[in-house]
Amino acid sequence: MNFTHYSLLAATALATLSILPACNDAKTAAASENKAVTLGTATDSAETATITTAGTATAATTNNAGSPATIPAAERADAATITARPQVPILCYHQIRDWRPRDSKGAKDYIVPVEQFKAQIKMLADSGYHTILPDQLYAYLTTGAALPSKPVMLTFDDTDLDQFTIAKPTLDKYGYKAVYFIMTVSLGRPNYMSKAQVKQLSDEGNIIGSHTWDHHNVKKYQGQDWVTQIEKPTKQLEEITGKKINYFAYPFGLWNPEAIPELKKRGMDAAFILAEKRDQQDPLYTIRRIIASGYWSPRTLHNSMVNSF
Repeated sequence: MNFTHYSLLAATALATLSILPACNDAKTAAASENKAVTLGTATDSAETATITTAGTATAATTNNAGSPATIPAAERADAATITARPQVPILCYHQIRDWRPRDSKGAKDYIVPVEQFKAQIKMLADSGYHTILPDQLYAYLTTGAALPSKPVMLTFDDTDLDQFTIAKPTLDKYGYKAVYFIMTVSLGRPNYMSKAQVKQLSDEGNIIGSHTWDHHNVKKYQGQDWVTQIEKPTKQLEEITGKKINYFAYPFGLWNPEAIPELKKRGMDAAFILAEKRDQQDPLYTIRRIIASGYWSPRTLHNSMVNSF
């Protein structure tokens, strides 16, 4: 697929994104996720197991796992062991803004009103949750390294400006760090983050991950798509941050087995899905998240975290 065609796709995508968040197109993923939350199931989780923690240690005092490159291959657990470890709650946010009259019922799942978002984060802090970052999660999954008590990972998709102007100050208030999965086509566009803002997030200890060039469904990639959608955007993010980009989030949370070797070839150590079932052979490339719905009160969010992981 040539660049001209992608430019047309990107223009259409950006026009749509001005009204709805990109991941709102993942109706199948969202429906299955909501079903999982409703049923209170976590099919890949060992219900009676507990996450290895460092007692009352904070995220800061346990954030010394190093990058995946520092863990020798011989010391990494096999797929079955990784899959058996209790899952860490991982939340996925998109837009943080108040609802507008034109927002559809489905879109509101992906748009968390400002005060609702602040209340959700306050609940996490008041409940004793500590944010962790992907290197810590990787070390836990592959070696059993201890995590802080009540770990949670906060992730943000699609590069929306309100993630910087609203979410970041809220997280800063509680000393929380997060993972920002950047869709590079939108960098510097109205209502999206600039390169300088992405660099600032990275410089302040947050993690920048890759989220493709223009949110194209990974299941549809052919040939040069892997370069256009994964390789080039990842290199751009490395140039912006001055750091290696090790982590990837699938658009719409949708993946296929063919994607995993392509991600490995391009230096990704792990990848994040949404509600779909994890891959039993490569669980590090299908790490589950749940969408933090705009409809959820803090209590509902907490219940969903407990029931889903």
